[in-house]
Parts: sequence; C-alpha cells; structure tokens
Amino acid sequence: MTAPLKDIRVLDFSTLLPGPMATLFLAEAGAEVIKIERPGRGEEMRSYDPKWGQDSANFAMLNRGKKSLALDLKDPAQRARLIPLLKDVDIVVEQFRPGVMARLGLSYEDIAAINPEIIYCSITGYGQSGPKAARAGHDLNYIGDSGLLALSCGRPEAPVLPPALIADIAGGTYPAVFNILLALRDRDQTGKGAHLDISMSDNLFPFMYWAMAEGQTTHQWPGNGDALVTGGSPRYRLYPTSDGRFVAAAPIEEKFWQAFADAIDLPDDLRDDTHDPAATAQAVGARIADKPADHWRAAFERADCCCTVVQTLQEALQDPHFQSRGLLEHEVENTDGARQIALPVPVAGQFRTAPHAARAPTLGADNDLAPQATPNTGDTE
Repeated sequence: MTAPLKDIRVLDFSTLLPGPMATLFLAEAGAEVIKIERPGRGEEMRSYDPKWGQDSANFAMLNRGKKSLALDLKDPAQRARLIPLLKDVDIVVEQFRPGVMARLGLSYEDIAAINPEIIYCSITGYGQSGPKAARAGHDLNYIGDSGLLALSCGRPEAPVLPPALIADIAGGTYPAVFNILLALRDRDQTGKGAHLDISMSDNLFPFMYWAMAEGQTTHQWPGNGDALVTGGSPRYRLYPTSDGRFVAAAPIEEKFWQAFADAIDLPDDLRDDTHDPAATAQAVGARIADKPADHWRAAFERADCCCTVVQTLQEALQDPHFQSRGLLEHEVENTDGARQIALPVPVAGQFRTAPHAARAPTLGADNDLAPQATPNTGDTE
C-alpha cells in the first residue's frame, strides 16, 4: 500500500464538519494534518455530546490521526509562531467567514507572500464574493437557498428534514478535497499555488441536474415530491410494511417493474402506471403494508428488482456485505484506550495504511511544532 500524500503537510484552521472531514480524508491518504485550535477549550466539536473519553465522539471520528497546535490567533506573538510552519506547509484549510483570516493577517495573500506555492482552501456557505457572502447560515439554509430542499421536503403538516448534512459534506468536504488534489497537480506542473473558493451552496447544483434539465426544457419545473426520483412515481417510493419498517422501491426500468409487480402480486390492470399513477401507488402500498419486512426482504432478494428493506444504521454496520468490503476495519481510539469503528472514508484501499486504531489529538499535544521564540536579552560578554 502507498500513501500518496505522505509528503504533504496541512494546516487546518477549520472547525466542526466540512473542513475537518476534508482534512480527515487527506490524513487517511497520508498527509500530516495539524489542527490550529484556540487554547483552553479547543474547537467547538470537542464539547459536543456524546462524550467519549476526554472529548466528544464526533470530534474523535472527524479528527482521527491528526495533530493539534493550540494558539490564540488574536495574539500577534502567538500568531508569529506559525510563520516557520507556513513557510513549508503545502495546504491551508480555513472555514471562517470571508475577511476573518485577512483581519488576522493570515489571508491567502499574506501567506502566499512567504510561501508562493501554498494551496489555500477557503470553505464557506456562500463563497468569497456575492451578495450573500457574509451571511450566516447552516446546512439547512444552503440546501434551502439552492432549491434542493424544495424538491422533497414533505407536506406542510409534516415537513421532512434530510437525514444527512448534504451541503456540509457533499457541497463542502468533497469539493474541497478534489479541488485541493487538482491544485496539487497544477502546482506540480506550474510551481504555483492557488486560492480555492469552495462555496457549499454553489456545489449543490450538480445534485439537481435532472430538475434543471426538466425545468429548462419543458418549462414545467419539478415541485415538492412530484418528480420521478422524489415520489411522483409508484416506481420510486418508500412503502411501509405491516411491522412499521419501510421498503425502498426503485424498480424504474420496465423489466424491474414487472419483476417487482410479480413479487408483490400486483393486479394486471394496475401494472400500467401511466394510466392512473395514484391508483397504482395505492395498490402497491396496500400490498406492501400487508406483510412484514422479513417477508419482503426475502421476496425481493429472489426477484432482484431494485427493491430492498430500509436498514437501520446499526443493521448496516452489521451487514456482511459492508464487513466483507473492509469498510469497517479501521478503528478510532479515545484517551481511555476504548475503541470503536472509525468513520469510513472514500479513499481507495491501496492509498491508505493497513487497518489500525488511531486517536484524535488532545488539545495542544503538538505545540512543539511551533515553539515560542527565544527572547533576545541583549546580553554581551
């Protein structure tokens, strides 16, 4: 196995989720990641519940294998301790609102002046420019502003929140990582660094390729839950079972639809779902609701028709398929020596070290990486 980023050093000024997950991916590919944290409490994620050892379980998951340097960035003397590191670091990741790093004297221009090859990645909700650039927001705001949330947000009497922080991870983490890798490749060719402007809201539009295509072509824009992949078709829905579980039915193609219809014994006069989609969906729902999840799990395994029973996360972690893939072999260890499954990362196995247990850093554990300058006393012999 090789670690393609083993010679890469990262200074990570980010907190919470998008940036820390991005630098986790880089660390898992061999990069040395040094978190810059405020003294005393460290980054906010350390205090989250549930606690696991000294810090939170969330912090342990996202910061496995990193280092920690505790500095008060508002103190010029402490900030100056970063200069030796900044001279030979490869990547800076920051997640403040636009202008904050500049006020600290740590903007891209400030750092590029001492290290022209720096790759400086700024992750924000709305980007470094534009009318909303300075606006506060969280994941729900970004998916709401981009139009993504409106495509499937439940009924007014029962709004549905997405089960994942889509903007943070898919709009922030993933674009940050692949643009950093692109910048590294470009630097190999040109010798030049780059400032990467990663906007979580900007990066949500690829998820709506189908809605953009449909709306612009037909001038009939998809609404809330009325399109093929958002619940507007009987062929792509969640159907409750008799024991309170759900079937994830996705037999879109005709061959899968017919196999699905056979498996649930759908009457022939309802198999043409273009005639009366609502009636077909109602009949499918009634058939699924008549039997428990175990019945349908076996039936759909035989039918192989793009239908499954929705698993809980606990069930997924015990699924022989994911276990056989080696997805869950890496571990994270806390300060008490307890271990649990580490967060799986999308780094191909050949680019990671062998499965092992690693810890998130204790606050300031690596302060020796930026020692204080020795005072010049002016003594003479």
